[in-house]
Amino acid sequence: MKLKLRLPLITSLFLGLATVNMLAQAAAAAPAAAHHDKTLMDLFIEGGWVMYPITLCSVAMIWFIVDGFLKTSTGKLYPADHVKELRVLFKKGDYVGAYAYAKDANSPVAQVIRAGVALSPEGKTMTEEAIISEITRIQAELKGRASYLSVIGVCTPMIGLTGTVTGMMKAFDKLSTSGAGDPSSLSGAIGEVLVATASGLFIAIPAFISYYLLTNRINKGIHDISEIVSGLFRSYPYDEVAGRRVGDEEIYASKPDWNASPAPAEKA
Repeated sequence: MKLKLRLPLITSLFLGLATVNMLAQAAAAAPAAAHHDKTLMDLFIEGGWVMYPITLCSVAMIWFIVDGFLKTSTGKLYPADHVKELRVLFKKGDYVGAYAYAKDANSPVAQVIRAGVALSPEGKTMTEEAIISEITRIQAELKGRASYLSVIGVCTPMIGLTGTVTGMMKAFDKLSTSGAGDPSSLSGAIGEVLVATASGLFIAIPAFISYYLLTNRINKGIHDISEIVSGLFRSYPYDEVAGRRVGDEEIYASKPDWNASPAPAEKA
């Protein structure tokens, strides 16, 4: 990913420097013009058609950042009242009540505990596998949402580079028809080159920073959930609950019924 990102950045920098040099030469031959500050809408128009997908990417980036940080907070991953209540139920030995509470709580830590308690009658091995499977599912879901920030960080410089290339094509086309003595004919194309490139980088940088921050935040949250769950199941009485029905999870496998379906015919 670093190599893919480095190539468009180097290319954009090279084209941007070449464009600035061409603009400086054209401006030197032209009379001084009155300076005026450009508004955000002026820059958006100068950026050309690539500003529309870049704007959509910026909106999506903000949404994924806010959503990611909210979903990975301690209050969402393992709420203090959920952990406290589950610890009280485990101390009482009320595992049926712990299962019911975890199912209704529906927080990530409660989902992991629900999966473990439901399969605890099957033994310690099955319980640990259920816990690991549920933790892996939650981690994959959180990281899957955060990975969209990485996608935005890669795609926006590419989109900006596309605007750079199209802007350079227009600039050179105008240069071939009007010559370097008319900078006004080049201003629109050169503006598209610079604004498109800067806009792509402006979105990519915070997207990548937020992606790595969220990834570290998710890893810490998953580690904390694992510590909470392992503490609850450290002295779990697997022998006493063996063969019992703790939760209401549907069991699909039962004793074999050899008469349910006709036996396959033997091949000649």
